[in-house]
Amino acid sequence: MADTEVQVFDSEEELAVSLAKCTTDLSDKFCKERDAFTVVVSGGSLIKSQFHEISLRKKLAEKHLWRFSLINPWTYPHAEVKPESAACSRIEQRQSKGSRSYLIDCGVTGCLLVFNIVEDGNTEIKTIPIPAGHVYAINDTLSAEGAADDYETCLKHLIKSNIVDISKESGFPKFDIMLLGMGPDGHVASLFPGHPLVHEKEKWVTFINDSPKPPSDRITFTFPVINSSANIALVAAGAGKADVVHKSLGDSKSSDLLPVQMVSPEGELIWFLDKAAASKLWG
Repeated sequence: MADTEVQVFDSEEELAVSLAKCTTDLSDKFCKERDAFTVVVSGGSLIKSQFHEISLRKKLAEKHLWRFSLINPWTYPHAEVKPESAACSRIEQRQSKGSRSYLIDCGVTGCLLVFNIVEDGNTEIKTIPIPAGHVYAINDTLSAEGAADDYETCLKHLIKSNIVDISKESGFPKFDIMLLGMGPDGHVASLFPGHPLVHEKEKWVTFINDSPKPPSDRITFTFPVINSSANIALVAAGAGKADVVHKSLGDSKSSDLLPVQMVSPEGELIWFLDKAAASKLWG
């Protein structure tokens, strides 16, 4: 059973600052231990809260030991709207109130770009310098099934190269930290309530063709990989997440576990909540 900590913040901005500090503190620890820091980014609102946080971007500029695994529902397939650049090969998209955020792996230039396209059409671009080859994104030229197999092969290579650790307890890949969001239905990654994939025990990476939330075709880490992580930061913000947060952390007696309730890393699980998401926890 993972050690669990719950942190509640007055605003999403304060949450983002704390999440960035948690990530960079862990970076210092792991980089000293083995000259690498492996980060899984699940996308969604984390694109905004994590990568727009200036303290983290400054840290990324200083660290050439970070390795990013980009695997989430927004990286396969391509978003319909793409910035026009041949170097921008992978896109994650988030839409909210008329704005769109993109996280792009520019493999040619060796950086991550965060595009924030707001309602008036203006585009704000923020660059995160990362060495080329340190971002491992999905091969979106393949089918969902092919992309899942290809990504699992990539992970095996990273383990063989001693970039990604292997769990001595489970035998599955062990990332230093996973940054996970949570849907209002309690799904994490692309593991949805009631879907057979939540019970997958053998595969590292798998695919889904019948997602209850668009897009229908996705690939995802399985729970054995998620729960082999050294640390997981689980982020939930907004009143729309309050019921699920209460069910997960409150006194709910339901026997039907949501996917988010199945998250249990080998190390520490930290919930990062804003007040709205935590509003039903204590009265």
